Amino acid sequence: MRGTLTFQDPAGVIDDHERPGVLRAVSVLGEVRQLELHDLADLDVAEPHLLDAGFEMVDLSANEALQRALGDVRRSDHLSTDAIDDIRDSLTGEVLELENGASLRIDLIVDDGLFHRRSGPNGLNVNPDGIRGPNGHNGADQVHGDQDVFGTPLRQLMDGGAPRFFRHVSPDGRNDEATVCLLNLWIPLVAPVQPLALMDRRTLDAQRHQLRYGLPVDGFLDRDDDAVVNDIWKFLYDDAQRWFVRTDMGPGQGYVFDTLGTAHGAAVLPGEDLLERLYLALEHRCAVLEAGDADVPADVGSRSLPVDAPLSIRGSAERMSALLDAAPDRDAAGGGAIAGWCADARLAMSGVIRRSIEMRLMATLHVE
Repeated sequence: MRGTLTFQDPAGVIDDHERPGVLRAVSVLGEVRQLELHDLADLDVAEPHLLDAGFEMVDLSANEALQRALGDVRRSDHLSTDAIDDIRDSLTGEVLELENGASLRIDLIVDDGLFHRRSGPNGLNVNPDGIRGPNGHNGADQVHGDQDVFGTPLRQLMDGGAPRFFRHVSPDGRNDEATVCLLNLWIPLVAPVQPLALMDRRTLDAQRHQLRYGLPVDGFLDRDDDAVVNDIWKFLYDDAQRWFVRTDMGPGQGYVFDTLGTAHGAAVLPGEDLLERLYLALEHRCAVLEAGDADVPADVGSRSLPVDAPLSIRGSAERMSALLDAAPDRDAAGGGAIAGWCADARLAMSGVIRRSIEMRLMATLHVE
């Protein structure tokens, strides 16, 4: 399946003078690339493993307390303080079974790394109120890695000892002996679009394509003055990289991946551009019908879909397109018909929003 991801533009890359041999990104310029996305929902695609590829799917379905908490977040479309506490309590001490006899015991859910993300088709921002604490976060619009083990804030928090304490693979160092891992856990509540894409790190040329970057986080994380710029990673695209998505995930599954370098981002699937246009057209039609304004239909353009558009996107496009064609006439329809149509339209719009929970955790690795 062909999809798109946004990488660092090569024009914004320089040598890093603090760490010879490492590159640095000095701009937010992105380069959109179309690439092959290997869908792990296909039975003939081999499952990657955390210890070699840098990420792995884990089964969360048996954790009843977690599933109740995730169900509450999905129904309310909001991550409350109570839900955060419930999620943290349900996972702390949990043992996640990995392939090849390995396992992870979750020791700590990090305080400032638990978010609720909502992302519309084609990266459409569906968070009109912006970021408010753990809510209002859009999907990650550029490929990145969440933390440099040698950088801020780990350097300050651990007095430079993080590379010795955490298992990691970095462009200029690695630690394969440590059993303590700093990981992300990503759980989709519903993911009809914008699935999380992850790169198999064995296909990464880190010296050429992994880039240091300073990300300001004072707008959404509570940090001391010396840690308001987070040292993360950006990535350049290369044809040798292998990227994976899974189009059949729900809240019973999650991805664990290495916070200290695994490249990831929200992928755009074939057909999401049409879903975006239909979403905006339905939103516009609801607004004018309910306001009693002049009814000027939005131009959707071509409604054709790429041949490799997933079945879920095809079904959503058909439903939204049919609703748009059946929109009531403002002058002829009564208020009840308009209210009913708008309710159906908003339900269809809600059905193409990716909602997910992500968190950062410390875990102890056990390998038989």
